Amino acid sequence: MILLNPHDLGHESDDERTRELMRETVEFFEAKGKRRLLEDYYDRGWYADFLEFAKDNRLLATMCTPEGEGADDTGDVRWDTWRVCQFAEILGFYGLQYWYTWQVSVLGLGPIWMSANEAVRKRATQALEDGGIFAFGLSEKTHGADIYSTDMVLTKDGDGWKANGSKYYIGNGNEAAIVSTFGRLDGGNEYVFFASDPKHENYHLVKNVVASQNYVSEFELRDYPVSEKDILHRGRDAWNAALNTVNIGKYNLGWASIGICTHALYEAITHANNRVLYGNPVTDMSHVRNMFVDAYCRLVSMKLFALRAADYMRSASREDRRYLLFNPMVKMKVTTQGEDVINSMWDAIAAKGFEKDTYFSQAAVDIRALPKLEGTVHVNIALIVKFMANYFFNPGEFPEVERQDQPHNDDFLFDQGGAGGLGQIQFHDYRKTFDEFARIPNVALFAEQADAFRELLASDPPGPDQMKDVDFLLAGGNLFAMVVYAQLILENAKVYEVDDDLVGQIFDFMIRDTAQHALALSLQASSTEKQMAQCREMMRKPIADPARYGRVWESVRELDGAYEMKP
Repeated sequence: MILLNPHDLGHESDDERTRELMRETVEFFEAKGKRRLLEDYYDRGWYADFLEFAKDNRLLATMCTPEGEGADDTGDVRWDTWRVCQFAEILGFYGLQYWYTWQVSVLGLGPIWMSANEAVRKRATQALEDGGIFAFGLSEKTHGADIYSTDMVLTKDGDGWKANGSKYYIGNGNEAAIVSTFGRLDGGNEYVFFASDPKHENYHLVKNVVASQNYVSEFELRDYPVSEKDILHRGRDAWNAALNTVNIGKYNLGWASIGICTHALYEAITHANNRVLYGNPVTDMSHVRNMFVDAYCRLVSMKLFALRAADYMRSASREDRRYLLFNPMVKMKVTTQGEDVINSMWDAIAAKGFEKDTYFSQAAVDIRALPKLEGTVHVNIALIVKFMANYFFNPGEFPEVERQDQPHNDDFLFDQGGAGGLGQIQFHDYRKTFDEFARIPNVALFAEQADAFRELLASDPPGPDQMKDVDFLLAGGNLFAMVVYAQLILENAKVYEVDDDLVGQIFDFMIRDTAQHALALSLQASSTEKQMAQCREMMRKPIADPARYGRVWESVRELDGAYEMKP
Protein backbone atom coordinates (compact mmCIF):
# COMPACT_ATOMS: atom_id res chain seq x y z
CA MET A 1 0.00 0.00 0.00
CA ILE A 2 1.35 3.40 -0.91
CA LEU A 3 0.03 5.14 2.22
CA LEU A 4 2.18 5.26 5.35
CA ASN A 5 1.30 2.79 8.10
CA PRO A 6 3.58 3.05 11.18
CA HIS A 7 2.92 -0.62 11.93
CA ASP A 8 4.55 -1.58 8.62
CA LEU A 9 7.00 1.03 7.38
CA GLY A 10 8.19 -1.07 4.44
CA HIS A 11 11.07 0.33 2.35
CA GLU A 12 13.04 -2.89 2.79
CA SER A 13 15.43 -1.63 0.12
CA ASP A 14 16.61 1.24 2.37
CA ASP A 15 19.96 0.98 4.11
CA GLU A 16 19.95 -0.13 7.73
CA ARG A 17 20.57 3.33 9.23
CA THR A 18 17.62 4.80 7.30
CA ARG A 19 15.30 2.03 8.47
CA GLU A 20 16.60 2.54 12.00
CA LEU A 21 15.95 6.30 11.88
CA MET A 22 12.36 5.85 10.77
CA ARG A 23 11.71 3.02 13.21
CA GLU A 24 13.16 5.00 16.14
CA THR A 25 11.05 8.03 15.25
CA VAL A 26 7.84 5.99 15.11
CA GLU A 27 8.71 4.23 18.38
CA PHE A 28 9.24 7.57 20.13
CA PHE A 29 5.77 8.80 19.23
CA GLU A 30 4.03 5.50 19.85
CA ALA A 31 5.65 5.30 23.30
CA LYS A 32 4.54 8.85 23.98
CA GLY A 33 1.01 7.83 23.13
CA LYS A 34 -1.99 9.64 21.73
CA ARG A 35 -3.23 11.04 25.03
CA ARG A 36 0.07 12.72 25.87
CA LEU A 37 0.53 13.86 22.27
CA LEU A 38 -2.79 15.69 22.35
CA GLU A 39 -2.29 17.07 25.86
CA ASP A 40 1.01 18.62 24.81
CA TYR A 41 -0.62 20.04 21.70
CA TYR A 42 -3.45 21.75 23.57
CA ASP A 43 -1.25 22.83 26.50
CA ARG A 44 1.18 24.38 23.97
CA GLY A 45 4.25 23.12 25.80
CA TRP A 46 7.68 23.32 24.17
CA TYR A 47 8.57 19.91 22.71
CA ALA A 48 11.75 19.43 24.73
CA ASP A 49 11.20 15.67 24.90
CA PHE A 50 11.23 15.37 21.12
CA LEU A 51 14.36 17.49 20.81
CA GLU A 52 16.09 15.43 23.48
CA PHE A 53 15.12 12.26 21.63
CA ALA A 54 16.42 13.74 18.37
CA LYS A 55 19.71 14.61 20.08
CA ASP A 56 20.15 11.18 21.68
CA ASN A 57 19.52 9.43 18.38
CA ARG A 58 21.44 11.94 16.20
CA LEU A 59 18.36 12.37 14.02
CA LEU A 60 19.12 15.80 12.59
CA ALA A 61 22.85 15.18 12.55
CA THR A 62 22.32 12.13 10.36
CA MET A 63 19.52 13.55 8.18
CA CYS A 64 20.67 17.16 7.74
CA THR A 65 24.47 16.99 7.48
CA PRO A 66 25.64 16.69 3.88
CA GLU A 67 28.11 13.95 3.17
CA GLY A 68 31.66 15.12 3.77
CA GLU A 69 30.77 17.79 6.33
CA GLY A 70 30.86 15.57 9.42
CA ALA A 71 33.27 13.11 10.98
CA ASP A 72 31.11 10.14 10.02
CA ASP A 73 32.73 8.04 7.31
CA THR A 74 30.17 5.25 7.09
CA GLY A 75 27.97 6.94 4.49
CA ASP A 76 25.07 7.14 6.92
CA VAL A 77 25.37 10.94 7.25
CA ARG A 78 24.08 12.59 4.10
CA TRP A 79 21.36 14.88 2.70
CA ASP A 80 19.22 12.26 1.02
CA THR A 81 15.87 13.53 -0.29
CA TRP A 82 14.41 10.00 -0.47
CA ARG A 83 14.67 9.54 3.28
CA VAL A 84 13.90 13.21 3.93
CA CYS A 85 10.48 12.51 2.38
CA GLN A 86 9.92 9.55 4.69
CA PHE A 87 11.02 11.52 7.74
CA ALA A 88 8.87 14.57 6.93
CA GLU A 89 5.86 12.33 6.35
CA ILE A 90 6.29 10.57 9.69
CA LEU A 91 6.70 13.85 11.59
CA GLY A 92 3.59 15.28 9.92
CA PHE A 93 1.73 12.06 10.70
CA TYR A 94 2.22 12.63 14.43
CA GLY A 95 1.96 16.41 14.50
CA LEU A 96 2.80 19.53 12.54
CA GLN A 97 4.69 20.94 15.52
CA TYR A 98 7.36 18.23 15.31
CA TRP A 99 7.65 18.59 11.58
CA TYR A 100 7.92 22.37 11.94
CA THR A 101 10.96 22.46 14.22
CA TRP A 102 12.77 20.16 11.80
CA GLN A 103 11.57 22.06 8.71
CA VAL A 104 12.79 25.46 9.87
CA SER A 105 16.10 23.81 10.76
CA VAL A 106 16.30 22.69 7.12
CA LEU A 107 15.76 26.29 6.03
CA GLY A 108 18.30 27.61 8.50
CA LEU A 109 20.91 25.15 7.30
CA GLY A 110 20.40 25.94 3.61
CA PRO A 111 22.45 29.17 3.47
CA ILE A 112 25.13 27.53 5.62
CA TRP A 113 25.64 24.48 3.43
CA MET A 114 25.61 26.72 0.34
CA SER A 115 28.30 28.95 1.83
CA ALA A 116 32.07 28.87 1.36
CA ASN A 117 32.43 29.86 5.03
CA GLU A 118 34.13 26.76 6.38
CA ALA A 119 34.19 28.00 9.98
CA VAL A 120 30.39 28.41 10.15
CA ARG A 121 29.89 25.07 8.42
CA LYS A 122 32.00 23.42 11.12
CA ARG A 123 29.98 25.21 13.80
CA ALA A 124 26.79 23.92 12.21
CA THR A 125 28.13 20.37 12.02
CA GLN A 126 29.06 20.41 15.71
CA ALA A 127 25.73 21.99 16.66
CA LEU A 128 23.88 19.20 14.86
CA GLU A 129 25.93 16.60 16.71
CA ASP A 130 25.01 18.38 19.95
CA GLY A 131 21.31 18.17 19.10
CA GLY A 132 20.96 21.77 17.94
CA ILE A 133 18.16 23.22 15.85
CA PHE A 134 18.40 26.08 13.36
CA ALA A 135 16.45 29.09 12.11
CA PHE A 136 16.01 31.03 8.86
CA GLY A 137 15.93 34.78 9.55
CA LEU A 138 14.38 36.00 6.31
CA SER A 139 10.87 37.43 6.77
CA GLU A 140 10.01 40.71 8.47
CA LYS A 141 6.85 42.06 10.06
CA THR A 142 6.38 44.89 7.57
CA HIS A 143 7.65 43.23 4.42
CA GLY A 144 6.99 39.53 4.93
CA ALA A 145 9.29 37.54 2.65
CA ASP A 146 9.80 40.52 0.27
CA ILE A 147 13.57 40.30 0.40
CA TYR A 148 13.93 43.32 -1.89
CA SER A 149 12.77 45.50 1.01
CA THR A 150 14.66 44.12 4.00
CA ASP A 151 15.14 46.56 6.88
CA MET A 152 17.87 44.48 8.53
CA VAL A 153 20.79 46.85 7.92
CA LEU A 154 24.49 46.27 8.56
CA THR A 155 26.43 49.49 9.18
CA LYS A 156 30.22 49.53 8.88
CA ASP A 157 32.01 49.43 12.23
CA GLY A 158 35.79 49.08 12.04
CA ASP A 159 36.67 45.79 10.40
CA GLY A 160 33.11 44.56 10.75
CA TRP A 161 29.52 45.80 10.97
CA LYS A 162 26.75 46.47 13.45
CA ALA A 163 23.42 44.88 12.51
CA ASN A 164 20.14 46.58 13.42
CA GLY A 165 16.67 45.45 12.53
CA SER A 166 14.03 42.90 13.36
CA LYS A 167 12.78 39.63 11.97
CA TYR A 168 9.29 38.20 12.28
CA TYR A 169 7.76 34.74 11.99
CA ILE A 170 11.08 33.00 12.55
CA GLY A 171 10.63 29.42 13.73
CA ASN A 172 13.12 28.16 16.33
CA GLY A 173 14.26 31.74 16.93
CA ASN A 174 14.23 31.06 20.66
CA GLU A 175 16.56 28.05 20.77
CA ALA A 176 18.43 27.92 17.47
CA ALA A 177 22.14 27.21 17.52
CA ILE A 178 22.55 29.50 14.50
CA VAL A 179 20.07 31.84 12.80
CA SER A 180 20.92 32.37 9.12
CA THR A 181 19.92 36.04 8.87
CA PHE A 182 19.24 38.02 5.70
CA GLY A 183 19.96 41.75 5.47
CA ARG A 184 21.68 44.41 3.42
CA LEU A 185 24.74 46.58 3.79
CA ASP A 186 24.10 50.22 4.63
CA GLY A 187 24.46 52.71 1.80
CA GLY A 188 23.51 50.38 -1.03
CA ASN A 189 21.53 47.39 -2.14
CA GLU A 190 24.14 44.72 -1.51
CA TYR A 191 22.39 41.83 0.21
CA VAL A 192 24.05 39.68 2.82
CA PHE A 193 23.44 36.48 4.76
CA PHE A 194 25.16 36.21 8.12
CA ALA A 195 25.13 33.84 11.07
CA SER A 196 23.62 35.25 14.28
CA ASP A 197 23.48 33.73 17.74
CA PRO A 198 20.27 33.88 19.86
CA LYS A 199 22.41 33.68 23.01
CA HIS A 200 24.23 36.93 22.24
CA GLU A 201 23.30 39.87 24.46
CA ASN A 202 22.48 42.01 21.41
CA TYR A 203 19.98 39.46 20.13
CA HIS A 204 16.63 40.32 21.71
CA LEU A 205 13.82 37.80 21.64
CA VAL A 206 10.56 39.75 21.56
CA LYS A 207 7.80 37.12 21.62
CA ASN A 208 6.24 34.02 20.15
CA VAL A 209 3.84 35.39 17.55
CA VAL A 210 1.60 32.29 17.48
CA ALA A 211 -0.37 30.35 20.08
CA SER A 212 1.06 26.86 19.58
CA GLN A 213 3.79 24.47 20.67
CA ASN A 214 6.02 25.99 18.02
CA TYR A 215 8.06 29.04 18.91
CA VAL A 216 7.59 31.30 15.89
CA SER A 217 9.61 34.25 17.02
CA GLU A 218 9.92 37.94 16.59
CA PHE A 219 13.45 39.04 17.39
CA GLU A 220 15.51 42.21 17.14
CA LEU A 221 19.20 42.78 16.59
CA ARG A 222 20.42 45.96 18.27
CA ASP A 223 23.98 46.91 17.38
CA TYR A 224 24.65 43.22 16.94
CA PRO A 225 28.34 42.80 16.00
CA VAL A 226 28.95 41.02 12.69
CA SER A 227 32.47 40.15 11.62
CA GLU A 228 33.75 38.83 8.33
CA LYS A 229 33.85 35.33 9.84
CA ASP A 230 30.04 35.50 10.32
CA ILE A 231 29.29 36.31 6.68
CA LEU A 232 27.74 33.47 4.71
CA HIS A 233 26.98 35.23 1.41
CA ARG A 234 27.21 38.69 -0.13
CA GLY A 235 25.61 40.31 -3.15
CA ARG A 236 23.97 38.11 -5.76
CA ASP A 237 25.10 35.01 -3.89
CA ALA A 238 22.99 36.04 -0.89
CA TRP A 239 19.97 36.49 -3.13
CA ASN A 240 20.49 33.09 -4.76
CA ALA A 241 21.00 31.43 -1.37
CA ALA A 242 17.65 32.78 -0.16
CA LEU A 243 15.72 31.49 -3.17
CA ASN A 244 17.60 28.21 -3.48
CA THR A 245 17.08 27.47 0.20
CA VAL A 246 13.35 27.98 -0.22
CA ASN A 247 13.51 25.63 -3.23
CA ILE A 248 14.71 22.91 -0.86
CA GLY A 249 12.54 23.75 2.10
CA LYS A 250 9.14 24.48 0.61
CA TYR A 251 9.01 21.03 -0.99
CA ASN A 252 8.74 19.53 2.51
CA LEU A 253 5.40 21.24 3.17
CA GLY A 254 3.67 18.80 0.86
CA TRP A 255 4.98 15.90 2.94
CA ALA A 256 3.64 17.41 6.15
CA SER A 257 0.20 17.57 4.47
CA ILE A 258 0.50 13.96 3.33
CA GLY A 259 1.40 12.79 6.83
CA ILE A 260 -1.39 14.75 8.51
CA CYS A 261 -4.03 13.53 6.04
CA THR A 262 -2.93 9.91 6.31
CA HIS A 263 -3.29 9.78 10.10
CA ALA A 264 -6.62 11.60 9.88
CA LEU A 265 -7.87 9.14 7.26
CA TYR A 266 -7.18 6.11 9.45
CA GLU A 267 -8.99 7.72 12.35
CA ALA A 268 -11.92 8.98 10.30
CA ILE A 269 -12.68 5.78 8.38
CA THR A 270 -12.41 3.66 11.52
CA HIS A 271 -14.88 5.94 13.29
CA ALA A 272 -17.34 6.25 10.40
CA ASN A 273 -17.34 2.59 9.41
CA ASN A 274 -18.19 1.56 12.98
CA ARG A 275 -20.79 4.24 13.69
CA VAL A 276 -24.39 3.06 13.22
CA LEU A 277 -27.20 5.47 12.40
CA TYR A 278 -30.76 4.34 11.76
CA GLY A 279 -29.64 0.74 11.93
CA ASN A 280 -26.86 0.98 9.33
CA PRO A 281 -23.17 1.92 9.30
CA VAL A 282 -22.64 5.56 8.38
CA THR A 283 -20.56 4.42 5.42
CA ASP A 284 -23.62 2.78 3.85
CA MET A 285 -24.77 6.30 3.00
CA SER A 286 -23.76 7.06 -0.57
CA HIS A 287 -22.65 10.63 0.10
CA VAL A 288 -20.38 9.50 2.95
CA ARG A 289 -18.79 6.87 0.73
CA ASN A 290 -18.26 9.51 -1.93
CA MET A 291 -16.47 11.72 0.62
CA PHE A 292 -14.11 8.94 1.65
CA VAL A 293 -13.40 7.74 -1.88
CA ASP A 294 -12.68 11.30 -2.95
CA ALA A 295 -10.41 11.91 0.07
CA TYR A 296 -8.55 8.64 -0.51
CA CYS A 297 -7.99 9.32 -4.22
CA ARG A 298 -6.79 12.83 -3.54
CA LEU A 299 -4.40 11.63 -0.84
CA VAL A 300 -2.90 8.89 -2.99
CA SER A 301 -2.45 11.46 -5.76
CA MET A 302 -0.69 13.83 -3.37
CA LYS A 303 1.84 11.17 -2.49
CA LEU A 304 2.35 9.97 -6.05
CA PHE A 305 3.04 13.51 -7.21
CA ALA A 306 5.36 14.41 -4.33
CA LEU A 307 7.38 11.22 -4.75
CA ARG A 308 7.78 11.87 -8.45
CA ALA A 309 8.79 15.49 -7.87
CA ALA A 310 11.52 14.17 -5.56
CA ASP A 311 12.85 12.05 -8.43
CA TYR A 312 13.32 15.20 -10.49
CA MET A 313 14.94 17.04 -7.58
CA ARG A 314 17.43 14.22 -7.04
CA SER A 315 18.32 13.93 -10.74
CA ALA A 316 18.53 17.70 -11.35
CA SER A 317 21.54 19.48 -12.81
CA ARG A 318 22.38 22.83 -14.38
CA GLU A 319 21.15 21.31 -17.66
CA ASP A 320 17.96 19.81 -16.19
CA ARG A 321 16.06 22.23 -13.96
CA ARG A 322 12.58 20.79 -14.36
CA TYR A 323 12.40 20.49 -10.59
CA LEU A 324 11.84 24.25 -10.42
CA LEU A 325 8.31 23.69 -11.74
CA PHE A 326 7.55 20.48 -9.87
CA ASN A 327 8.91 21.73 -6.54
CA PRO A 328 6.52 24.70 -6.11
CA MET A 329 3.73 22.44 -7.36
CA VAL A 330 4.30 20.24 -4.30
CA LYS A 331 4.16 23.32 -2.12
CA MET A 332 1.08 24.80 -3.78
CA LYS A 333 -0.97 21.91 -5.15
CA VAL A 334 -0.29 19.13 -2.66
CA THR A 335 -0.95 21.36 0.36
CA THR A 336 -4.24 22.72 -1.01
CA GLN A 337 -5.29 19.18 -1.88
CA GLY A 338 -4.59 18.34 1.74
CA GLU A 339 -7.21 20.87 2.77
CA ASP A 340 -9.70 19.21 0.41
CA VAL A 341 -8.94 15.79 1.91
CA ILE A 342 -9.56 17.00 5.45
CA ASN A 343 -12.69 18.90 4.39
CA SER A 344 -14.22 15.81 2.79
CA MET A 345 -13.54 13.60 5.79
CA TRP A 346 -14.70 16.27 8.22
CA ASP A 347 -18.04 16.43 6.42
CA ALA A 348 -18.25 12.66 6.83
CA ILE A 349 -17.43 12.48 10.54
CA ALA A 350 -19.06 15.82 11.40
CA ALA A 351 -18.92 16.77 15.10
CA LYS A 352 -16.42 14.00 15.88
CA GLY A 353 -13.78 16.11 14.20
CA PHE A 354 -14.00 18.72 16.98
CA GLU A 355 -13.37 16.35 19.87
CA LYS A 356 -10.14 17.03 21.73
CA ASP A 357 -9.23 13.36 22.14
CA THR A 358 -9.00 12.89 18.36
CA TYR A 359 -5.96 13.47 16.19
CA PHE A 360 -8.43 14.86 13.66
CA SER A 361 -9.11 17.91 15.82
CA GLN A 362 -5.53 19.10 15.47
CA ALA A 363 -5.27 17.96 11.85
CA ALA A 364 -8.26 20.12 10.93
CA VAL A 365 -6.47 23.19 12.30
CA ASP A 366 -2.92 22.50 11.19
CA ILE A 367 -3.70 21.49 7.61
CA ARG A 368 -4.69 25.13 6.99
CA ALA A 369 -1.19 26.41 7.72
CA LEU A 370 0.71 24.60 5.01
CA PRO A 371 -0.61 26.39 1.88
CA LYS A 372 0.23 29.67 3.61
CA LEU A 373 3.88 29.02 4.49
CA GLU A 374 6.95 29.54 2.26
CA GLY A 375 4.87 31.60 -0.17
CA THR A 376 1.10 31.65 -0.50
CA VAL A 377 -0.75 29.84 -3.28
CA HIS A 378 -0.97 32.92 -5.52
CA VAL A 379 2.80 33.52 -5.16
CA ASN A 380 3.57 29.99 -6.30
CA ILE A 381 1.08 30.15 -9.16
CA ALA A 382 2.71 33.37 -10.32
CA LEU A 383 5.97 31.41 -10.29
CA ILE A 384 4.80 28.34 -12.18
CA VAL A 385 3.13 30.26 -15.02
CA LYS A 386 6.62 31.38 -16.07
CA PHE A 387 7.15 27.81 -17.26
CA MET A 388 3.84 27.50 -19.13
CA ALA A 389 4.90 28.52 -22.66
CA ASN A 390 7.82 26.10 -22.85
CA TYR A 391 5.86 23.33 -21.14
CA PHE A 392 3.10 23.38 -23.76
CA PHE A 393 4.85 24.57 -26.91
CA ASN A 394 8.59 23.93 -26.70
CA PRO A 395 9.27 20.48 -25.24
CA GLY A 396 12.78 19.15 -24.98
CA GLU A 397 14.31 15.68 -25.07
CA PHE A 398 15.47 14.15 -21.80
CA PRO A 399 16.46 10.67 -20.70
CA GLU A 400 13.77 8.98 -18.63
CA VAL A 401 14.08 9.67 -14.91
CA GLU A 402 13.78 6.47 -12.91
CA ARG A 403 12.70 6.14 -9.28
CA GLN A 404 15.41 7.85 -7.24
CA ASP A 405 15.50 5.86 -4.00
CA GLN A 406 19.22 5.13 -3.92
CA PRO A 407 21.15 6.13 -0.76
CA HIS A 408 23.34 9.01 -1.87
CA ASN A 409 23.97 12.63 -0.99
CA ASP A 410 22.04 15.17 -3.09
CA ASP A 411 24.97 17.45 -3.86
CA PHE A 412 23.16 19.60 -6.41
CA LEU A 413 20.63 20.98 -3.92
CA PHE A 414 23.42 23.04 -2.35
CA ASP A 415 24.95 24.00 -5.68
CA GLN A 416 21.92 25.06 -7.71
CA GLY A 417 23.58 28.11 -9.25
CA GLY A 418 21.74 31.29 -10.21
CA ALA A 419 18.03 31.53 -9.53
CA GLY A 420 17.12 33.19 -12.81
CA GLY A 421 16.41 31.99 -16.35
CA LEU A 422 13.14 30.24 -15.51
CA GLY A 423 11.54 31.06 -18.85
CA GLN A 424 14.26 29.13 -20.71
CA ILE A 425 13.72 25.82 -18.88
CA GLN A 426 12.34 23.04 -21.08
CA PHE A 427 10.27 19.98 -20.16
CA HIS A 428 9.56 16.60 -21.68
CA ASP A 429 6.34 16.26 -23.66
CA TYR A 430 3.44 15.59 -21.26
CA ARG A 431 1.26 14.24 -24.08
CA LYS A 432 3.37 11.10 -24.37
CA THR A 433 2.56 10.28 -20.75
CA PHE A 434 -1.17 10.76 -21.36
CA ASP A 435 -0.97 8.55 -24.44
CA GLU A 436 0.44 5.67 -22.37
CA PHE A 437 -2.74 5.71 -20.25
CA ALA A 438 -5.26 6.37 -23.01
CA ARG A 439 -6.79 2.94 -22.30
CA ILE A 440 -8.36 4.45 -19.16
CA PRO A 441 -11.44 6.44 -20.26
CA ASN A 442 -11.12 9.20 -17.67
CA VAL A 443 -7.47 9.77 -18.53
CA ALA A 444 -8.36 10.07 -22.21
CA LEU A 445 -11.11 12.55 -21.33
CA PHE A 446 -8.74 14.60 -19.16
CA ALA A 447 -6.27 14.69 -22.06
CA GLU A 448 -9.01 16.35 -24.13
CA GLN A 449 -9.42 18.98 -21.43
CA ALA A 450 -5.65 19.59 -21.49
CA ASP A 451 -5.76 19.92 -25.29
CA ALA A 452 -8.53 22.51 -24.97
CA PHE A 453 -6.45 24.55 -22.54
CA ARG A 454 -3.44 24.32 -24.81
CA GLU A 455 -5.60 25.50 -27.71
CA LEU A 456 -6.78 28.46 -25.61
CA LEU A 457 -3.16 29.47 -25.04
CA ALA A 458 -2.33 29.05 -28.73
CA SER A 459 -5.38 30.77 -30.26
CA ASP A 460 -6.07 33.55 -27.75
CA PRO A 461 -3.29 33.75 -25.14
CA PRO A 462 -3.71 36.02 -22.12
CA GLY A 463 -2.94 39.61 -22.99
CA PRO A 464 -0.71 41.98 -20.97
CA ASP A 465 -3.61 43.32 -18.91
CA GLN A 466 -4.87 39.81 -18.15
CA MET A 467 -1.41 38.78 -16.99
CA LYS A 468 -1.51 41.64 -14.49
CA ASP A 469 -4.94 40.56 -13.25
CA VAL A 470 -4.23 38.30 -10.27
CA ASP A 471 -7.68 36.67 -10.36
CA PHE A 472 -7.29 35.80 -14.04
CA LEU A 473 -3.76 34.57 -13.40
CA LEU A 474 -4.92 32.33 -10.57
CA ALA A 475 -7.67 30.74 -12.64
CA GLY A 476 -5.38 30.11 -15.59
CA GLY A 477 -2.52 28.99 -13.37
CA ASN A 478 -4.76 26.45 -11.69
CA LEU A 479 -5.59 24.93 -15.08
CA PHE A 480 -1.90 24.69 -15.93
CA ALA A 481 -1.26 23.10 -12.54
CA MET A 482 -3.88 20.42 -13.23
CA VAL A 483 -2.03 19.29 -16.36
CA VAL A 484 1.34 19.15 -14.59
CA TYR A 485 -0.24 17.37 -11.62
CA ALA A 486 -1.80 14.78 -13.91
CA GLN A 487 1.43 14.15 -15.76
CA LEU A 488 3.50 13.26 -12.69
CA ILE A 489 0.69 11.26 -11.09
CA LEU A 490 0.57 9.09 -14.23
CA GLU A 491 4.34 8.76 -14.40
CA ASN A 492 4.39 7.46 -10.85
CA ALA A 493 1.31 5.30 -11.30
CA LYS A 494 3.49 3.41 -13.75
CA VAL A 495 6.48 3.31 -11.39
CA TYR A 496 4.41 2.10 -8.42
CA GLU A 497 2.14 -0.14 -10.50
CA VAL A 498 -1.07 1.54 -9.38
CA ASP A 499 -4.03 -0.38 -10.78
CA ASP A 500 -6.27 1.07 -13.48
CA ASP A 501 -9.28 1.21 -11.16
CA LEU A 502 -7.59 3.65 -8.83
CA VAL A 503 -6.12 5.70 -11.67
CA GLY A 504 -9.56 5.94 -13.28
CA GLN A 505 -11.12 7.08 -10.02
CA ILE A 506 -8.33 9.61 -9.43
CA PHE A 507 -9.05 11.15 -12.81
CA ASP A 508 -12.73 11.38 -11.88
CA PHE A 509 -11.87 14.19 -9.45
CA MET A 510 -9.19 15.57 -11.78
CA ILE A 511 -11.81 16.09 -14.52
CA ARG A 512 -14.23 17.69 -12.07
CA ASP A 513 -11.59 20.04 -10.66
CA THR A 514 -10.46 21.06 -14.14
CA ALA A 515 -14.04 21.85 -15.12
CA GLN A 516 -14.40 24.05 -12.04
CA HIS A 517 -11.19 25.96 -12.82
CA ALA A 518 -12.34 26.38 -16.43
CA LEU A 519 -15.62 27.83 -15.21
CA ALA A 520 -13.72 30.23 -12.95
CA LEU A 521 -11.57 31.37 -15.87
CA SER A 522 -14.55 31.86 -18.16
CA LEU A 523 -16.28 34.02 -15.54
CA GLN A 524 -13.40 36.48 -15.25
CA ALA A 525 -14.43 39.96 -16.30
CA SER A 526 -11.61 40.17 -18.85
CA SER A 527 -12.02 36.75 -20.48
CA THR A 528 -12.65 36.96 -24.23
CA GLU A 529 -15.30 35.14 -26.24
CA LYS A 530 -12.70 32.83 -27.74
CA GLN A 531 -11.25 32.05 -24.30
CA MET A 532 -14.73 31.39 -22.95
CA ALA A 533 -15.42 28.98 -25.81
CA GLN A 534 -12.28 26.99 -25.00
CA CYS A 535 -13.25 27.00 -21.33
CA ARG A 536 -16.57 25.42 -22.26
CA GLU A 537 -14.62 22.65 -23.99
CA MET A 538 -12.96 21.94 -20.65
CA MET A 539 -16.24 21.73 -18.73
CA ARG A 540 -16.53 17.99 -18.98
CA LYS A 541 -18.16 15.34 -16.85
CA PRO A 542 -16.13 12.28 -15.74
CA ILE A 543 -17.12 8.86 -16.99
CA ALA A 544 -18.82 6.95 -14.20
CA ASP A 545 -18.09 3.28 -13.64
CA PRO A 546 -20.00 1.86 -10.63
CA ALA A 547 -17.96 -1.37 -10.62
CA ARG A 548 -14.68 0.54 -10.58
CA TYR A 549 -15.97 2.85 -7.86
CA GLY A 550 -17.07 -0.14 -5.77
CA ARG A 551 -13.64 -1.74 -5.95
CA VAL A 552 -11.92 1.49 -4.90
CA TRP A 553 -14.37 1.89 -2.03
CA GLU A 554 -13.42 -1.58 -0.79
CA SER A 555 -9.78 -0.42 -0.67
CA VAL A 556 -10.87 2.51 1.49
CA ARG A 557 -13.03 0.39 3.78
CA GLU A 558 -10.11 -1.96 4.39
CA LEU A 559 -8.36 0.91 6.17
CA ASP A 560 -10.89 0.55 9.01
CA GLY A 561 -8.75 -0.50 11.99
CA ALA A 562 -5.58 -0.75 9.90
CA TYR A 563 -3.84 1.72 12.21
CA GLU A 564 -4.70 3.24 15.57
CA MET A 565 -2.21 5.16 17.67
CA LYS A 566 -1.35 3.70 21.05
CA PRO A 567 -3.27 5.46 23.82
